[in-house]
Amino acid sequence: MPSIPSILSLLGLATTALSAPNAYPKRAQTVYMAGDSTMAKASGATTGWGVYLPYSLSLPVVNKAIGGRSARSFTVEGRFDEIIKLVQPNDIVIIEFGHNDGGSLTPTDNGRTDCPGAGSETCTSTYNGQTVTVLTYPAYLINAGKALVAKGAKVIVSSPTPNNPWESGTFTYSPSRFTTYSKSAAQQIGSSAMFVDHGQYTANIFKTMGKAKTDALFPSDHTHTSPAGADVVNKAFVKALLCGGGGFLKGFVKNATEGVEGVCV
Repeated sequence: MPSIPSILSLLGLATTALSAPNAYPKRAQTVYMAGDSTMAKASGATTGWGVYLPYSLSLPVVNKAIGGRSARSFTVEGRFDEIIKLVQPNDIVIIEFGHNDGGSLTPTDNGRTDCPGAGSETCTSTYNGQTVTVLTYPAYLINAGKALVAKGAKVIVSSPTPNNPWESGTFTYSPSRFTTYSKSAAQQIGSSAMFVDHGQYTANIFKTMGKAKTDALFPSDHTHTSPAGADVVNKAFVKALLCGGGGFLKGFVKNATEGVEGVCV
């Protein structure tokens, strides 16, 4: 028969084991961002809108965007794999590409251009002296999205932001094929994914601002915004999100719909 001290020791261990979960705080959902330079943090005259998203959400935000990347190169470099390893159930991943995905695979493959097409088409190319198989833009997003959902994450596929729509002297904005592809990818990922038309909402705000004010937000070229411009582009994303009811971020957006510039479309 066990001695009384031994029984007390066992009871103490049991009590510790039962109370252990309460010793650790619950982990907040985390928002991850996957994109190019228009989303990524930069220094100097320009920066990406992902820098400002943490100010709009009550959740922690981890910005994994990096300049010069496309859906293809982000995949090939293992950057989607890194996020897939990090995510836990109910985390949210925002994916936004398109600025570096166009172009041609011939005569020179730059490692970023996707195979033309809206579905499962593939292209064979030569990159860095190696024969490679290149997928379409939607395929890269769908593959990453489904892998993230399999880990229990939610996915927001966002359309690419526009270049300066006042560049020609008059306002011009037409959604690129990557907006259509992004929307289609979100649908094909399934119910754990949603689409946000960030490009349209950004263009609408720039139109309201007018040429002079918009031009001032693009200090270096027609693609990359100043910090003030990045803040505007972030507000456009938040507006699109709020106008759609908040989606997976419902309840975590600090702003009210009417408190963000722009109108719902």
